[in-house]
Amino acid sequence: MKAPTRVAPLADERLAAPRASGQLSRQARTFVLVGVVSTVAYAVLFTLLRTFVSAGAANALALVITSIGNTTANRVLTFGVRGRASLLRDQLAGFVALGIALLITSGAVALLDAVAPNAGQRVELGVLIGANAVATLVRFLLLRTWVGRDPLPAGPASLPERSPS
Repeated sequence: MKAPTRVAPLADERLAAPRASGQLSRQARTFVLVGVVSTVAYAVLFTLLRTFVSAGAANALALVITSIGNTTANRVLTFGVRGRASLLRDQLAGFVALGIALLITSGAVALLDAVAPNAGQRVELGVLIGANAVATLVRFLLLRTWVGRDPLPAGPASLPERSPS
């Protein structure tokens, strides 16, 4: 009887990243860097789109476009995921994170309006910065759990090779 052979390679290849205790720190630093670049891209895109559409539409379009780019960059640079096997699942995780962020920030603004209806723009901005910090932490944890997890083998990779009949 032959030893089991790999029939199919892993569908999702991970970059060789050490599983040392410094991995979380490296991932967090890379995640922040990707976030800064994404924020700049969002601001530029929003500004360009705003000349053609309403603020709400420009915001939504810029958020969706930069969310796709952000998730793609984090997938490769932060979590070391290569390949297309989990691409749709990972983008879905990015959109779930985007939805959670919108809920957190919208909830923070609604709560501020209920507690201090005459709060100025500086207070609003402070509340939104805090809410975005919480949303960013949630996004990191979600993507680290969903995108950064170990891939599953594709197909019967660990089954013994069949002999011809």
